Amino acid sequence: MGNVYLYGMWLLQEAAVGWDVLSMWRQMGLPAKAVVIMLFVMSAWSIGVMIDRYLAYAAARKQSRTFAPLVAGALREGKMDEAVRIAERHKKSHLAKVVTAGLQEFQAHQSGAEISGEEIESSKRALDRASAIVHAELKRGLSGLATIGATAPFVGLFGTVVGIINAFKGIAAEKATGLAAVAGGISEALVATALGLFVAVPAVWAFNYFTAKVEAFDVEMDNSSSELIDYFIKRSAAKGRGK
Repeated sequence: MGNVYLYGMWLLQEAAVGWDVLSMWRQMGLPAKAVVIMLFVMSAWSIGVMIDRYLAYAAARKQSRTFAPLVAGALREGKMDEAVRIAERHKKSHLAKVVTAGLQEFQAHQSGAEISGEEIESSKRALDRASAIVHAELKRGLSGLATIGATAPFVGLFGTVVGIINAFKGIAAEKATGLAAVAGGISEALVATALGLFVAVPAVWAFNYFTAKVEAFDVEMDNSSSELIDYFIKRSAAKGRGK
């Protein structure tokens, strides 16, 4: 009978412990709640960056696909002013931002005479500067994703340690090892561990995905810059032959 009584009391203790989200939140101490709030803030920030970068990259890709054939056709016909206007209509395109800088620098030195190599070199430097600026714009927020992906598990681990400490405190206070004595600490440890991984894994995936996108954009900008410099050289040579 004594064993049955003890088993019944253990079941009552177990039933009194809630493992739903609200119950676990109530059982947490202030340090664990601070960790959870911090992880939620990190998660919200990383999701915001993911949405912002996805929309920015999608718009850049879409407008660049429209921009490239239009500006190529205008340059083949020698209509540099039209090419600049086309670029200005595609402000979200990474290619348009770079090409605009090169065309404007080239036009600033254009005259009736043959264009010197130094003036073409000046256009190349303008293209390089524009590429660097656009690269920085495309990477905006990605370093934060990398930081969150690297640190979120350790923030969760800190919450786990706090939870384990509270579980031992519960054992010492209750002078027992039943589930009710350690429920609060265990819930803190589990929630902190799970949230740390929940925040870190998507941030790392998103960082790698967006970094690959930026690298692809860099290749496209480098190719466009090289093609535009080749166009300037050919145009200068044609002017020299026409003298």
